Amino acid sequence: MRPLKAALPDEPTPSSPEAEFNDVLRYHDGDADAAVRTLLEDCRHLREQLALTQMGMSIGFTRGWKPSFDRD
Repeated sequence: MRPLKAALPDEPTPSSPEAEFNDVLRYHDGDADAAVRTLLEDCRHLREQLALTQMGMSIGFTRGWKPSFDRD
């Protein structure tokens, strides 16, 4: 018998970019300025987390791969 696969509570559900966009605007009551400010704060926070991770990782841990702040 196979175990049932339950979705984890923190696991995001797949959605389209347009649906995500609408969700962000709806969360901010249609205020695009507030939505952009929140997304920029989230980006800043994630960059800080990436910097901390990069400082704590050794090259041998990732076999030469290093995280990047920019999209490739």
